Amino acid sequence: MRTLIVGASGHLGGEVARLASAAGAEVVGTSTTGTHGWSRLDITDREAVRALVSRVRPDVVVNTAYRADSWTICADGAAHVAHAAAGAGARLVHVSSDALHGGRPEPYPDDAVPTPIYPYGAAKAAAETAVAAIDPAAVLVRTSLIVGDERSKQVQLALNLATGRARGALFTDEVRCPIDATDLAAAILELAATDYAGLINVAGPQVVTRAELGRLVAARYGLDPATVPVCTVAEGGMGARPAEIRLDSTRAAGLLKTPLRGVGEVFG
Repeated sequence: MRTLIVGASGHLGGEVARLASAAGAEVVGTSTTGTHGWSRLDITDREAVRALVSRVRPDVVVNTAYRADSWTICADGAAHVAHAAAGAGARLVHVSSDALHGGRPEPYPDDAVPTPIYPYGAAKAAAETAVAAIDPAAVLVRTSLIVGDERSKQVQLALNLATGRARGALFTDEVRCPIDATDLAAAILELAATDYAGLINVAGPQVVTRAELGRLVAARYGLDPATVPVCTVAEGGMGARPAEIRLDSTRAAGLLKTPLRGVGEVFG
């Protein structure tokens, strides 16, 4: 089994690569710089993506690449990967985000229609539309905040705020369902081995605010949780942001053998 991981230098991509390799797969990864032994790839270059996939001839392609401020990477790049994977007859798992929802008190089911209210969410929604149209057999995994060790941007942010290395605050009224990177990576590989097609939520079962998450991280690393600065979204002056996003991952929990742990278990 040859597995191509687009964005292998990132936290999630690195975990997918590690678990796939441990399971005996031949792993080829990509990064924008070609560091850490990965193949250099600019996924905004459609021909470069096609050429790499044609050369590697993967059985499975997992796209974990993203950059929150780049439409071309999130949306156009996802379409390029889907075109190349479909052309090679490879099984595609595309990683999407809860950021494409506008926020509401009720949980979002797997097939909830995107309602983005800021650019990153719109880019992820566009990516899903493109991937589903190009490769209807692909799995589109909607996930939430990815946590784990210091490679996690969420963990880094909480530690930097708690120690004064960064300015800002975590919101007391912005709700998410964080998931451990290793749990998510295992779920992605498990889904790749099935014939499941379409959208599926894969997130943690525990609903927390960003402020609560930051305090859990601080405590896990021996810091006083009270040192994490917090405020409301309005007080933070961040403009339009989705406040409450709860992903209903009931289908994934019933389908997968991989346990999806709550953030309390991850940092407990």
